[in-house]
Amino acid sequence: MTDAGELPGAAGDVAARYPELWRAFAALGKAAAEAGPVEGQALRLVKLALAIGAGSEGAVHSHCRRALEQGIAPDALKQVALLAIPTLGFPRAVAALTWVEDVTGPEARRPPAEV
Repeated sequence: MTDAGELPGAAGDVAARYPELWRAFAALGKAAAEAGPVEGQALRLVKLALAIGAGSEGAVHSHCRRALEQGIAPDALKQVALLAIPTLGFPRAVAALTWVEDVTGPEARRPPAEV
């Protein structure tokens, strides 16, 4: 899970003010990720799908950034958003796609990939 110092905005502020709460939350996330055989890129795509289903723009942005850092192709992230169409509906999927494109689009501000 992300270091509290790397969290954007209000989430980072809460983590800084309540470090014990943040550590417990991070430990829960780690334990959930390690509770079964899903790992790596598949785990990141599942977490992205859950963020889309929850309608959480911030979480979609976060999981997209992390996915790109893991070498997941932007088209795979867009496909996850499109897979939401039959389950969540066209409007939710379109919203999710715009959130993915906030991070993957050519005008997205993200650090250059390390070689």
